[in-house]
Amino acid sequence: MYDLKVEGMMCGGCAGNVEKAIKRLDPAAEVKIDLATGKVSVVTTTDKAAVSEAIAAAGYDVVP
Repeated sequence: MYDLKVEGMMCGGCAGNVEKAIKRLDPAAEVKIDLATGKVSVVTTTDKAAVSEAIAAAGYDVVP
């Protein structure tokens, strides 16, 4: 499980875009997003770097 801090998510549509980006890598991934804190929790077998890159490619910043 990875907990990531993602900046730039402002609405449910943004959260949906982040979830879709992750699920393109791993359709079985479990994704939970808290818009208020910018926290994205992901349960996946895909490595953290690939998940971060997918989120960045969708237009959002992953904070280290």
